[in-house]
Amino acid sequence: MHIPDGFLDTRTALAATGVSLAVLAVALPRVERDLPPQRTPLLGLGGAFVFAAQMLNFPIGGGTSGHLIGSVLITALLGPAAAVVVLTAVLLVQCLLFADGGVLALGANVLDMAIVAPLCGWLPLQGARRWLGGRRGLLVGALLGGCSGVVCASLACASQLALAGAVAWDVVLPAMGGVHLVIGIGEGVITALVLGALHRVRPDLLEPWPTRPRDSVRAPGRDPVAVRPWGLLATGVLLALAPFASELPDGLEHTAERLGFAGRALVAAVAPLPDYTAPFVAAPAMATIVAGAIGSFGVLTALWLLMRARTLRGKERA
Repeated sequence: MHIPDGFLDTRTALAATGVSLAVLAVALPRVERDLPPQRTPLLGLGGAFVFAAQMLNFPIGGGTSGHLIGSVLITALLGPAAAVVVLTAVLLVQCLLFADGGVLALGANVLDMAIVAPLCGWLPLQGARRWLGGRRGLLVGALLGGCSGVVCASLACASQLALAGAVAWDVVLPAMGGVHLVIGIGEGVITALVLGALHRVRPDLLEPWPTRPRDSVRAPGRDPVAVRPWGLLATGVLLALAPFASELPDGLEHTAERLGFAGRALVAAVAPLPDYTAPFVAAPAMATIVAGAIGSFGVLTALWLLMRARTLRGKERA
C-alpha cells in the first residue's frame, strides 16, 4: 500500500503530510510520558520485527499479494501512540533506503499505515478485550482489529487518490476496499497467531499499564528486555524467509494497473538498497537477506536514538 510519487498531487500530499506531522507531535511526547521504562526497549525490537515481516508478501489470489502492516501487533504490546511512532520509523526507512513509497508521498503513507491503521485497529481490539476478556478477547480483537486496520488504511489511501484526481471515487473505493479486505483477513489471522503465541509464553507483555507519568510506573510482570533474544531470533527467521516472498503486485499496485493509473508513478528516487536488495552482494537470496538486515537494524537504531534523545532532553529539563 506504499503510494509512489506521482499518484498524488502536491496539494493532497502536503495536506496528508500536515496531518501526519500533527499526529506525530501528539504521539511522541505521549510515548515518552506514558510508556513504562521497562517496555521502552520493545519499541526498537517491535520496529525491527515489523520491518522484517513487511518484506514477506503472501499471495491472496487474483494475481495479487499482501503483507503484514503490524499495526495491531504493536498496539497490543505498546499502545496506539507507540504504534504510530514505530510504524512511522519503518516507513521512513523503507522510503529512504529502499525507495518503497515516494518521498513526497511519505506523509500520506504515514497517515494511512502508521496512523489510520493502528487507530482503527485499536478500537475493535480494545472492545473485544473488554467484552470477552482474557485470551479469547485478545485473539478476537487481534483478528477484527488487524482486518479493520488494513481496510480503513486502504480506504484512506483510496480517498487520497480520488482527491488527487488519479481515479474516480466510485471506482477506487470499492476496488481498494475489496482487495484489502482479503489482505486484512490475512493480517488479522497472522496477528492473532503471533499474539496468541506471545500470550502463552509472556502474558505479562500484553497486560495494560496505568497511564501516568512514566517515572512513577512499573510495568507488571517480568522484565520485557528478557524477550529481546527471542525477538531478534524471530526477526532473523523472517529475514531468512524474505527471498521466498511472493513477487506478485500488492493491493495498490494491482488496483493501479487494473484501473489504469499505474502510469502516473514517477521513477523512484535513487536508493542505496533498491528493491530490497544489497547490490554489493552477488547471490540474489543473500542480497535480499542482507538488505533486510540493514533495514531492520536501521529501524531499531532510529527508534533507540529517538527515545534516547527524548530521555536526555527530559533529564535536562528536570
